[in-house]
Amino acid sequence: MYIRPFRKKRRDGTIDQRWALVESYRTELGPRQRIVAYLGDVEEDLRDGMLRAVNPSYDNQVSLFNPNMKNPAWVDIDFDSIAVESSLQVGGILLGHALMEILQLPAFLATHLPKGREEIPWGLMAEILILLRLYDPSSELRIAEHLYMRTAFQDLLGVPWEKVNDDRLYRTLDALLPQKEALELHLKTRCGELFNLSYDLLLYDVTSTYFEGMCSRNKQAKHGHSRDMRSDCRQVCIALVVSREGMPLGYEVFDGNRNDMTTVKEIVDLIEKRYGKAERIWVMDRGMCSEVNLTYLRSDERRYILGAPRSALKQFRTELSDTANWQQLPQGVEVKLCPSQDGLEMYVLCRSASRKAKEEAMHRRFITKIEEELMKIHASCSKRKNTVAAVERRIGRLLQKYSRGARYFTIKTTDNNGSADVTWTRADTDETWSSLSEGCYVLRSNILTWSAADLWEAYIQLTQAEAAFNIQKNDLGLRPIWHQKKERVHAHILVCFLAYVLWKTLGMICKQNGLGDEPRRVFDEMAQMSLVTVSMKTRSGHEIRKRCVTKPTALQAELIQRLKISIPKYMPINNFAQDVVTQNGLKYENSSVKGTLIGG
Repeated sequence: MYIRPFRKKRRDGTIDQRWALVESYRTELGPRQRIVAYLGDVEEDLRDGMLRAVNPSYDNQVSLFNPNMKNPAWVDIDFDSIAVESSLQVGGILLGHALMEILQLPAFLATHLPKGREEIPWGLMAEILILLRLYDPSSELRIAEHLYMRTAFQDLLGVPWEKVNDDRLYRTLDALLPQKEALELHLKTRCGELFNLSYDLLLYDVTSTYFEGMCSRNKQAKHGHSRDMRSDCRQVCIALVVSREGMPLGYEVFDGNRNDMTTVKEIVDLIEKRYGKAERIWVMDRGMCSEVNLTYLRSDERRYILGAPRSALKQFRTELSDTANWQQLPQGVEVKLCPSQDGLEMYVLCRSASRKAKEEAMHRRFITKIEEELMKIHASCSKRKNTVAAVERRIGRLLQKYSRGARYFTIKTTDNNGSADVTWTRADTDETWSSLSEGCYVLRSNILTWSAADLWEAYIQLTQAEAAFNIQKNDLGLRPIWHQKKERVHAHILVCFLAYVLWKTLGMICKQNGLGDEPRRVFDEMAQMSLVTVSMKTRSGHEIRKRCVTKPTALQAELIQRLKISIPKYMPINNFAQDVVTQNGLKYENSSVKGTLIGG
């Protein structure tokens, strides 16, 4: 589910803005959406009253700032002197910082990262890297030269933009990496407390991310099967373990040419060593299914649900043809239980209507393309002489291009008086099996007490791990990697991992507060808020500078209320920065504060 803005024009010409909670579901005709509920509007007076009356210590209430509610101070100003000096992006940063406070990450970073003679604490620099990875994924060089000064981090964390350079950011990565295991333990515990996670079912998958450059100093960077279609680049493989809700539990980085099957034992041993051998169910796709892994998982009575290779369908040809004992699920999927011969495993035959329609369309397209090209080759041979070798090479390229339809044809090339001749027939047997198996796949599990529906629903949650990779790669800028050193690459992936935990935390909070389970829309809407510096000259000759957060729109106000966060109307001009300077003994001049009269 996700939220969508809903606007309706009233009779008086004004626009009524509110949110609608929308659910996406699958039908036999394809995906459809329906409105679950309209999220009510909140009037400005009522909203301001609630924000003033709210208690910052209330459970799940995040107070980003505590603006002092002072009595009005009246000053005569020159109206023509009012000017906007700067506008900084603040909404997404405030929301991201609130998420970090919920997870208690600032306190963790402040206490666990090493302390020495550094001018800016590593904990503050780490917060900058994590929040900017969530807000606008960029390289360390772009953060230092462009991005940081355009955001309100200087006001939020008190680190002046001139102190943020690429060298300090790189050294922050070096300081953060040794805390990887401690961070994973902290987040596992904290997220479990916040969202009542049990971690009884773990989803495991592997992806890859590629490098720009030769990466000669990184022995893990190797050519391998690229999920990003960049086989020309070196890469590393990343194995991620998430809970049934999609909350990440941990990850590991492997060589770029590592086979997925060989990572299972290492990951399972790592998780059990770190969190104990509790009652868990491991869910993995068919790329992890091998006899070696199955033997290992059974050795200590571990429970598992695995996707079986597609070739396993052929042993269930009779069951697929039989129309009895199929259970219809609401998602347009049919499932059927088939016990193994030894009684130690349970196979689940799955048949998806939407997947069947997709595969049928693909097969028809491939068969049609091959027949059209064969007709062209036959016509070419009848018009002019072609050698058998040349025609066979042309047919080979054709079958390679449309490989999924190649098995439906038997093609024969003969020499007819010095010229090649092409004949072909359709393989009816393969086409019959294809029609029977389209849209079908097999699961296998050693959980004998669950129904077919329960096993399928547990396996389908593996899409949570795939969604995590998609968010990390696309939204959080995991790819490409520009670092060359192995340690810096691992630190870059760690920052992406931490940013994803923030992202998933926002999704869980949205779900708890009736905003669906898709946080992207929420974050984008909040990110539009800005911090504006307004300057005014008074009758007495003083210059007043006021830092104002833009007034929330009706939709933003609805999100603020439902997320239970407090957004300030005003922010003191670098007042927080001065406190940090005093606490850490730094001695640099804050030129933006000097010579100003701060109002309000």
